[in-house]
Amino acid sequence: MASTPSRPDPGHTLLAGDQAVRALGITVEVPALGLATARMTTSADMGNGHGIVHGGYVFTLADTAFAYALNSHGRPGMTVHADVAFLRPARVGTDLAANATERVFDGRAGIYDVEVRDDEGALLAEVRIHCRIPSVKADPGEAR
Repeated sequence: MASTPSRPDPGHTLLAGDQAVRALGITVEVPALGLATARMTTSADMGNGHGIVHGGYVFTLADTAFAYALNSHGRPGMTVHADVAFLRPARVGTDLAANATERVFDGRAGIYDVEVRDDEGALLAEVRIHCRIPSVKADPGEAR
């Protein structure tokens, strides 16, 4: 029996179990297939001694936007390569928004671009993520 293809899910399934997103106070919107915006207010706990947010938090926000844009197609995928360009520092206490846009998606592989901006619209980071969708393995009890 052939498996039924997954239907797109605008992030609801992913969000339900995403403890990292909840712990960091990230909110996510998925307006259409292949697009997502993740938002986060940075806190003192995310900063260094200069009041600058550690790059890992900025990347986490970008990666979250990417994950929801990819998962909008209804199948989970994984990052195989990410390139990050940090252009300006993110300051503690700033609201950040990461906008992910699908550039290429052929059902098994994709390329996504993510821009991270502060609450004044300044571009802080650009991220390009290459991803793969793992092949679906047949259920061992399923007739071939």
